Amino acid sequence: MIFDSHAHYDDKQFDEDREEVLLHLKDAGVERVVNISNGWDDMLRSFVLIEKYPFMYGTAGIHPCKVSDLNEERMEELRQYCRRDKIVAVGEIGLDYYWMTDPKEVQREWFIRQLRLAKEENLPVVIHSRDASQDTFDIMKAEHAGTTGGVIHCYSGSLEMAREYVKLGYYLGIGGVVTFKNSKVLKKVAAEIPLEHIVVETDCPYLAPTPHRGKRNSSAYLPLVIKEIAALRDISPEEVEQATYENACRLYGLQ
Repeated sequence: MIFDSHAHYDDKQFDEDREEVLLHLKDAGVERVVNISNGWDDMLRSFVLIEKYPFMYGTAGIHPCKVSDLNEERMEELRQYCRRDKIVAVGEIGLDYYWMTDPKEVQREWFIRQLRLAKEENLPVVIHSRDASQDTFDIMKAEHAGTTGGVIHCYSGSLEMAREYVKLGYYLGIGGVVTFKNSKVLKKVAAEIPLEHIVVETDCPYLAPTPHRGKRNSSAYLPLVIKEIAALRDISPEEVEQATYENACRLYGLQ
């Protein structure tokens, strides 16, 4: 059984064949998917999907590139959304210094506000961090560590920082990038971090694994990610599949 811990099936790239794609995921062994909120409108579209598909769960939260969507009124709405059925986390939230659609201080403010919301609503967090590794870690350690747990999505930091996140109790999300030839640091992370702290993800429609790199991603490609992690650890794909499924269930508080 495979658990895609981070997907975006509300994305427009799935508009023409979304239902066909989703209904065939079981053929690839995919049993559960968490569809991750991005901006405000994306979040509302995601809610429709998780109501329609029994195997799909969702999150409530605003991506650092879209924090301009937030204000005090919407923060209160977000709190109510956190209490909806099948909402399993606050995310994806964090910092993005690559695109810099909002100033660093604005991103940090809304990041902290949403971390505090997660603690108040007793939900784990899904963390986005791009070109902001140290700031993300420092805020996580100061504001959230030891509380409701969560996952560092599409982990791209150092092995040393990965170990520090594990010490704080977080999971690391590993997806298609681990199959890329130039992803040497991530391969080390996948090989050396305790398996009980790893979940697999797609971030679909983005970051498809080799040999589909550059094409639209899907949860059906996760066996390729699992196979790569297994090879790096010198264990069977079945062991990785089982462990990461159980890890994602624990992460999101699912039976």
